Parts: sequence; C-alpha cells; structure tokens
Amino acid sequence: MENMSKELLRNYVKEQNFTSANEVPEAMKDMFRHILQEALETEMDTALGYGKYNIGEKTSNNIRNGYSKKTFKTELGPIKIDIPRDRNGEFEPKIVPKHQRTVDGIEDKIISLYSCEMTTRDISEQIEKFYGVDISAETVSNITNRILPLVSEW
Repeated sequence: MENMSKELLRNYVKEQNFTSANEVPEAMKDMFRHILQEALETEMDTALGYGKYNIGEKTSNNIRNGYSKKTFKTELGPIKIDIPRDRNGEFEPKIVPKHQRTVDGIEDKIISLYSCEMTTRDISEQIEKFYGVDISAETVSNITNRILPLVSEW
C-alpha cells in the first residue's frame, strides 16, 4: 500500500502542476475536504445499512434526508463540508461529532495513517486513541475503499 500511496501522490503532484510551495497547502486542504466528506458518507452508509445508490439493500425504514452545511476550523484553514442527515434524525457522525467545530490535527493523522501499511484494525485503534472516536475496522475499510478511487482520480 505504501508504494501505491507514493505513486498516487506523485501522479497527483504532476497533475496539479504546482508553480510555488504556497499552492500545496490549498491542494491539501481540498484533498482533506474530499476525504472527510467521503468518510461521512461511509459512516452514513454504515448507519443505514446500505450504500447511497444501493437502495435495494435497504433493511430499515430510515433513509437519507439531505445535508446540513458545516464549516470546520482546521490547521489548513476553514473547510466547508456537507453533513449527511437521515429521516429519523438518528445519524451521529463519529469522525466529526455533532457540535464540534474544529478538527485540528486530525488531518495529519489521516494522511499519515493512509500512507502507512497499517491494518484497518490498527487505524481504528489509532483514531480511538488520539481522538476518542470509536470507528470499527469495517468502517475504516469502507472509508479506504471509497477514498482510493477518489485519490486515483486526482
């Protein structure tokens, strides 16, 4: 996975065609926003028991119900994301809990864990240890599966 991550980053850097070091933080901010959004979508999929476009797998009466816009303060600057909502109001995001307005430091952890050859269980334990967020190894795996194609597109 480490070689794959390096290759993805090399391709991303080539595609961005940076002209100065000042452009890198903005690109990282945009990448982090996409990763955070995909993590939230994956959490919603897990909470409802089916993927956004796999309604045939639906096992409960609860369904998606749009988004709430939220701005988080991060070390990279403010990031606007859409928090998924469910009809019953039961969805409680773990990666960015309700009423939390900052995610300082978490982006470094996500990027470093992503680039290391860690098992999903190891990543889950690290997120729990540093942020007090209980994310299952299965959810970490689902997040990784959703993020890899996104990073490949960059």
